[in-house]
Amino acid sequence: MSTKAEKTSKFIIETVAPIFNKNGYAATSLSDITAATGLTKGAIYGNFENKDELALAAFKFNVKKLMVKIGEYISKGDTPLEKLLLIADFYKEYYHFSMEIGGCPVLNIGIDANNNHDVLLEKVQESVEKIQGYIENLIDDGLKQGEIRNTIVAKTYAKRFYSLLQGAIFMSQTMKDNSYIVDAANVMRDTINQRFRQ
Repeated sequence: MSTKAEKTSKFIIETVAPIFNKNGYAATSLSDITAATGLTKGAIYGNFENKDELALAAFKFNVKKLMVKIGEYISKGDTPLEKLLLIADFYKEYYHFSMEIGGCPVLNIGIDANNNHDVLLEKVQESVEKIQGYIENLIDDGLKQGEIRNTIVAKTYAKRFYSLLQGAIFMSQTMKDNSYIVDAANVMRDTINQRFRQ
């Protein structure tokens, strides 16, 4: 059973995570945090040492939501190739999913933290590597099982796919147009179907 302090910390993180994600670290003030939570400054800092600790917790919370959703999609596939295609399917729906949490946390916080907050930037880089790692591992598994052509280089395509998706996420968020990310996900699907299959 969670203690009162644990419940309060969880409530604060869940409440402020979309705010940090949408506004960025520097633009999220303590008054934004107290207004959203209805808690005093003392209550906030009774649960978190400082704004940095809360911002990191908020970012981790948003990324965890993202990873859980990717996991849900991947779990529907039986083979590495099916799972790769399901990642593309997830990103077709990503614009709507990300809007619920204030936008793409990897993109938003990555841009916000670059040159401004080394610790947050490091966490974003870890998240990029983790997602690219999922894609790379699935390609590797497909190569080992003979499902994917041996001319495919797992790391290269993992980076290529994730760069394509993130660029499209930027365009979809900036232009408020879901078609950019849908098109990028379709390009990923077409590449897998046309180049990967034996």
